[in-house]
Amino acid sequence: MVGATMASLLRSMSLRIALIDRIKFDEDQFSLQLETSKFDPRVSALTSATKRIFEELDLWKDIQAVRCCDYQNMHVWDADGTGSISFSSNALNQAELGTIVENSVLSAALYKKIVHQENLTVLAPFSIDKLEINDNGSTLTTECGTTVVTRLVIAADGANSKVRELGEFDIREWNYDHHAIVTTVKTEKRHQLTALQRFIETGPLAFLPLSINANDSEQNYCSIVWSSIPDRTEELISLNDEAFCLELGRSIESRLGTIEWCDKRFAFPLRQRHAVDYVKHNIVLIGDAAHSIHPLAGQGVNLGFMDAAALANELLHGSEIGRELNDLTVLKRYQRKRIGQNLGMMWMMEGFKHLFAEQALPVRWLRNIGMTGVDNLSVVKNHLARRAMGLDW
Repeated sequence: MVGATMASLLRSMSLRIALIDRIKFDEDQFSLQLETSKFDPRVSALTSATKRIFEELDLWKDIQAVRCCDYQNMHVWDADGTGSISFSSNALNQAELGTIVENSVLSAALYKKIVHQENLTVLAPFSIDKLEINDNGSTLTTECGTTVVTRLVIAADGANSKVRELGEFDIREWNYDHHAIVTTVKTEKRHQLTALQRFIETGPLAFLPLSINANDSEQNYCSIVWSSIPDRTEELISLNDEAFCLELGRSIESRLGTIEWCDKRFAFPLRQRHAVDYVKHNIVLIGDAAHSIHPLAGQGVNLGFMDAAALANELLHGSEIGRELNDLTVLKRYQRKRIGQNLGMMWMMEGFKHLFAEQALPVRWLRNIGMTGVDNLSVVKNHLARRAMGLDW
């Protein structure tokens, strides 16, 4: 999604762009036949800043026409105490705090747009096996020997980036010792466009509201992200659907009544990574190729979209003043603009994770006092919310 957005942001430049993907580029995926009770288990909580990017690309109306869900409230609380904090879009004079979009909907909207982009060629399936770098550019070679020569490589190929590996970028990484379970559930009570997050001893549990369509009055589907220690994850995955729904309802303290149904569950390990540098030679990293963080605040993909927007701006500005596309001065400006903001968000999420994982009684007491105190300080709370929404960057 971040790579397709990057390509689309470069639509007005006099460039020849190749969008490379390991997956076959199938135009049938453009026309999604959405089932009313079937959602993509992979969703993204898009911020206002990300929404602005898609509005600029004239994509947001296409996303809304398919399916998405604005959420207007968020409630977060500590399972082992009395601490809680709530956010409201009304308090911020905004229409919503964010929007939940299925990744398949977002990808389809992007692909429908870029397939008609005049300066773009899609190369897929195309699996990179070798990367050779010289002063004039890079040569990418596939497993079957096909080559592409380019002045600039933008790596948006995810947390396990092959380009990052072949470019020999140094990274810092560590395991969270958490796995995340994702699925869709149907609840007895309406979610009322409210996102819920409960911090449990074994890891945070989030309910993200979904809408069947723009006029959904039932509001009883949610996407869940349940982060937990590996043993607990294995235990939850092994449960049958009925037992899992019962445990899920208990773990969210029945805030949405009975969990009536759950879709197929998927689990994946969580690991934090951050490249020491985003730029090396004529290769630049964006999105999860540059950084990956814990999903507890839903910020990961938004950071990637902001990377794409920042890099596009620097490339456009560099072109206007006569700089080469792979000029290190231009690329390093992108790195300076994004690396501090990304690290700041990563360390904030790391701090939250460790804070809520700590079970010592004094820490729990201070944590609950702190959450409730911030909840009562509207100026501080609203500032935090605006930063998370990308309104004050």
